[in-house]
Amino acid sequence: MAEAIDAAAAASGGSGASTSARPPVIPEAERASVGDWIAVAAGALGALMATLDISITNSALPQIQGEIGATGTEGTWISTGYLMSEIVMIPLAAWLTRVFGLRNFLLGNATLFILFSMMCGWSHSLPMMIAGRIGQGFCGGAMIPTAQTIIRTRLPRSQMPVGMTMFGLIVLLGPLLGPVLGGWLAENISWTWCFFINLPVCIALIALLIFGLPPERPQWSSFFKADWLGIVGLTIGLSSLTVLLEEGQRERWFESDMIVALACVSFVGMVLIAISQRVAKRPIMRLSLMRNPRYASVIVIVFAVGAGLYGVSYLLPQFLSLVSGYNAQQSGAIMLVSGVPAFLMMPILPRILGKLDFRMLVIVGLVLFGASCMLDIDLTAQSVGHDFFWSQLIRGVAQILTMMPLNQASMAAVSREDSGDAAGLYNMARNLGGSVGLAVIGTVIDRRTTFHTATIRESLTANSVLGQERIASSAATWFAQTGDMAYAKMRAIGQIAAQIHMQATVMTYSETFYLLGIALLACIPLALLLKTPHANTPSAGH
Repeated sequence: MAEAIDAAAAASGGSGASTSARPPVIPEAERASVGDWIAVAAGALGALMATLDISITNSALPQIQGEIGATGTEGTWISTGYLMSEIVMIPLAAWLTRVFGLRNFLLGNATLFILFSMMCGWSHSLPMMIAGRIGQGFCGGAMIPTAQTIIRTRLPRSQMPVGMTMFGLIVLLGPLLGPVLGGWLAENISWTWCFFINLPVCIALIALLIFGLPPERPQWSSFFKADWLGIVGLTIGLSSLTVLLEEGQRERWFESDMIVALACVSFVGMVLIAISQRVAKRPIMRLSLMRNPRYASVIVIVFAVGAGLYGVSYLLPQFLSLVSGYNAQQSGAIMLVSGVPAFLMMPILPRILGKLDFRMLVIVGLVLFGASCMLDIDLTAQSVGHDFFWSQLIRGVAQILTMMPLNQASMAAVSREDSGDAAGLYNMARNLGGSVGLAVIGTVIDRRTTFHTATIRESLTANSVLGQERIASSAATWFAQTGDMAYAKMRAIGQIAAQIHMQATVMTYSETFYLLGIALLACIPLALLLKTPHANTPSAGH
């Protein structure tokens, strides 16, 4: 634009006037249209719905299990089914977008999400519920990376921080709001509304997609020429790996034939993916993007941060439930404290992202995230919700400072044409990091609790004066109530055993927070490889 103005000026009167006397022409910053912002809003709403549904059933699981006749172990498949299909769909979303067109693909997903949500709400059996949750996971998994792709392709560089802030807040707040909303609906209305609530949201999403995205013609040639070897490998590999990580600890890992079989299937899938990288013209998973050290560093960091996000979302409610005796709504209120900084920083965050070095932001975020975990390593059996207030506030700031730059750095490290594949890998890494983190945390909690229980029991021998005094005091109290000394001693010993287990649990959770903090701090050197995008520079690869 500036060049055209200068040329016109030179042609009309350049001979009589000095060009240096005229003020320089400053080009106007490129601005997104109303339609672009409607498309961004549609992507953000879809991502919110997808991330919310990951955890909205967690608080309502007891009611759902009772309604459909599922045991506690069987009920875990209600969450596992969603995660399994979601992590498969996320890297497939870029290819399916090319095949059907972005608008058609998202409209189809929104419609199917309604149908699968209704199926879950009307379920009266476990197989029907799991089938509905798997369908929800496929549709929801498509909405997360496509939201990031819309922001990358529809917004100019100068407005990218605003769009990425919207996306980052949704990714952070969705899993936090899910248990609170699910618990409130289950307690005050009905567990079925954990699924029926998606109907009005999806209708609004469909309207935004129709007005915000232009129609595109499907490219069926991309379907028939697809990397089917990689698609098969990805489907069986990631789905098996997710189930293995989710169910491994409950099944005692490789002591279970099911876990061994899942490990073999997952390995075969990974081999097929590796082969497809060599033989396919356009692999379904663009692992070649990992050759870019800037993008690879983002993936490694977001993998660790994903483990931290999902790990804390699991650890804190579990501690508050098992030790503090909180219900789902009370635990959810404590979890929401970490969302307060997100709302407070929302007006200034796009400006911060546009001016400060991403490396510094991520390093500060990782330090604060690690510090927030270290604040929770001195837990006691008397710890309650307000003891986590400051660690949750610091964690909220840390998550914002870490995730927001990473969202944008992942897009800045690749070209606009590769943004769909890059978004798929990015979101898959975050979710896979969460699954791996939860699997490791589950194993640590189980084994360290057993270790601490055995250690405390060994120190509390029959010759322990303190132990004998405690049992005698407790037995006297029970004897006064029941008049049966044998029963009173049995209850006293049971109380001692419960206290031992409680102390072992508290020690284990403190250690787990410590390990999470160390893992997050270990990612700080990788942040030095990040790239900060600039509004006045073209995207990578252009």
